[in-house]
Amino acid sequence: MIRVLLVDDQPLIRSGFRALLGLEDDIEVVAEAADGREGLARVREQLPDVALIDIQMPVMDGIEATRRIAADPALARVHVVMLTNYGMDEYVFDALRAGAAGFLVKDIVPEDFLHAVRVAARGDALLAPAITRKLIDRYVAQRPLTPAGSGLEELTGRERETVVLVAQGLSNDEIADRLVISPLTAKTHINRAMAKLHARDRAQLVVLAYESGLVTPGRS
Repeated sequence: MIRVLLVDDQPLIRSGFRALLGLEDDIEVVAEAADGREGLARVREQLPDVALIDIQMPVMDGIEATRRIAADPALARVHVVMLTNYGMDEYVFDALRAGAAGFLVKDIVPEDFLHAVRVAARGDALLAPAITRKLIDRYVAQRPLTPAGSGLEELTGRERETVVLVAQGLSNDEIADRLVISPLTAKTHINRAMAKLHARDRAQLVVLAYESGLVTPGRS
């Protein structure tokens, strides 16, 4: 059973998502919250598999709530998915930096929404290749790069190659095909790179790849 927490200041949005999720046999909505502070408290109480958190809310916004969740070792298994009204919301990149596993647009079709919840529960990042490229090109290119040296020197050559391909939005199977290795080996390289770079998940690995300069915005 996938345990989900809904955090949004709009009751109608929460009701709609709850009704949709409630129809699924493998998903359970364990709690709701109307702002980030309340949402953080519910996360600590319920330890959901997936926390769907709106970006813009009163009292505490979704980005700060996500940052606090990501910083708490006791909540390491909680996967945060940010909810936004626009596919390229100006806060999306900040949300990923804070520790979100991905983001969803609120007008997403039901089938894709349910699929996304299941993907997040598995620990995979919700970053489609096209969205990743747009996100990086629009925001990362405008930000100063952090010094390259925060763990990059510990990566093997193959791990670096793998991280670059992850940052380009490729799946494990696509990375395996590109590097002529098995999907399991590709996943192993990704997990080792995440551990060395202290990345919470695949989404943060993408952010780190661009911020460190390992991958250049606008280039594939």
